[in-house]
Amino acid sequence: MKEYTVTVLDTTGIQPYIFGSNKLRENIGGSYLVKQATDDWVRKTLGLKDVIGVPILTFLSKQKPIEEGAPSEIVYAGGGNTILLFKSMETAIEFTKKLSRKVLIDAPGINLIVAHKKFDWDKDQLYEVVSNLMRNELEQQKYKRIPSSPLLGLGVTAFCNSTQLVAVDYSNNRDYQMPKDSKPYLISREIAAKLKAVSYANKSLKEMIEELLKDSTNNVSEKFQEYQLPLRIDQLGRSRDENSYVAVVHADGNSMGKRFREYAQQQSEQYSDNPNLANRAYVEAMRNLSKSVDSAGKQALKKVIETLVNSIQKVTENGKTVKKVVGKLGEFRIEENFFPFRPLVYGGDDITFVCDGRLGLELGAIYLQELEKHTMPDGKPIKACAGISIVKTHYPFARAYALSEALCKEAKQFVKKTKKTKEPGGFSALDWHIASSGLSGSISEIRQREYLVSSGNLTMRPIRLQCSKNEWQNWQSFTQVIEDFIDGNDWKGRKNKVLALREVLREGIDATRQFLKNYKPTKLPNFIPESSESRRLANDGWLNGVCGYFDAIEVIDFYLSLGQENNGTVPPENQVTE
Repeated sequence: MKEYTVTVLDTTGIQPYIFGSNKLRENIGGSYLVKQATDDWVRKTLGLKDVIGVPILTFLSKQKPIEEGAPSEIVYAGGGNTILLFKSMETAIEFTKKLSRKVLIDAPGINLIVAHKKFDWDKDQLYEVVSNLMRNELEQQKYKRIPSSPLLGLGVTAFCNSTQLVAVDYSNNRDYQMPKDSKPYLISREIAAKLKAVSYANKSLKEMIEELLKDSTNNVSEKFQEYQLPLRIDQLGRSRDENSYVAVVHADGNSMGKRFREYAQQQSEQYSDNPNLANRAYVEAMRNLSKSVDSAGKQALKKVIETLVNSIQKVTENGKTVKKVVGKLGEFRIEENFFPFRPLVYGGDDITFVCDGRLGLELGAIYLQELEKHTMPDGKPIKACAGISIVKTHYPFARAYALSEALCKEAKQFVKKTKKTKEPGGFSALDWHIASSGLSGSISEIRQREYLVSSGNLTMRPIRLQCSKNEWQNWQSFTQVIEDFIDGNDWKGRKNKVLALREVLREGIDATRQFLKNYKPTKLPNFIPESSESRRLANDGWLNGVCGYFDAIEVIDFYLSLGQENNGTVPPENQVTE
């Protein structure tokens, strides 16, 4: 009998921990500390001799399997979850103590949840043990956990600006490397830890991007090396004398947890008569999926960065050389030497990044398009959804992130609803919202209040990423309509007329037809794929109670095509025949 212990680590309250502050620098530090606590510190703690006797290698290299004598083994680490195997319960508990102490000291505010379970490697199915542990004991641990109630201070204490906890320092302490022009403010232990982590986070991100951008001769793109990574929202590309917006993009894979469980179970069940082989198959399946998803996410991120780097051009204005992001139908100037894009959470299929508001829609779509190109070990591509919030530069960042997360959920609900009736395989989708002022209520309440008129729904969001038969609500159609409004033969140079059309669309089909009759052209831009529905849209502006053009007009100033292949072609299997 080989009795081992499986340990599952999880975290709670991660999103508020990372994005609960309105200061980008603190968000960066928080994200870095979460990655350390759930990945890097796990590996380092496993390598401490006083914990398990001898150091081990990570699962990414050639480590010795636990059934062949290794004192412990990482099954999977990523997305805030970690699964480990130990030779004994005592070793597992000692490891947990060491890791918890490290987190408490160096990353205050992060909450670790741990569950252990003994099992027999030669008799028990590991995938069943892990599933039960995560579904039952780990969930119970979350509910049983007593929320900490820190002493918020006495009458003589000061409070942290970001957390409202007791302040322990000022932000201008030299340990935090704050910019000289920043105004000092009071910080708690949690914020102090985040600010200390910023320089390490910046270095780690820059090294990762440079590794991604290396060419065949192992050289990094010189274009990227010219830029600094932004540490403040103001450094994301705002234009002088213009209203400045920032985009927060949150993307997440569709049903990835379910796919992990099903694939690992499938691989394990091939050896149902031999638990030893079945358990090793489960471990390898989890690792292969993890590495595959992580590689796909990095390649998608690489594509986004390469596209943006190649879109920045040096031009001469008034005798000075300036840098501009130049798109197919527009451009904007970078005031300082900061790259107008920054990933905050990255790894696997889950990413959150911030960028100039005029880039959010395009970069979000590029990320999803690139992610779909990668096939996982289960033989299926990765489908994902993205939520994009476009807000004023000084809009509370925590609210902007919460909005992008809610929009991503809206897109996922759209996919689930469509899967049940039309498309079992699922698809990628995206949703967005432009907040030019404060928001009140959920995204559903906002849309009911601002986009619902007597004729129906002014917005067609969320939309699918790819063209599909009879589905005109897709990214290719949407961007084609925008480009026609900006540069099409019938609408070029007539922005006032386009804006007037936006108000007419609110009044319904009859008003839209009359507008087109009185003010040429007689048709609106075409949707794809070509069908009777798209022709009705071009004549009426509305179809089945949904307006096809209001969204496109609304985002004209927030869409900058960066030269991606977007010719609106439809795969042969999805083309319409009438």
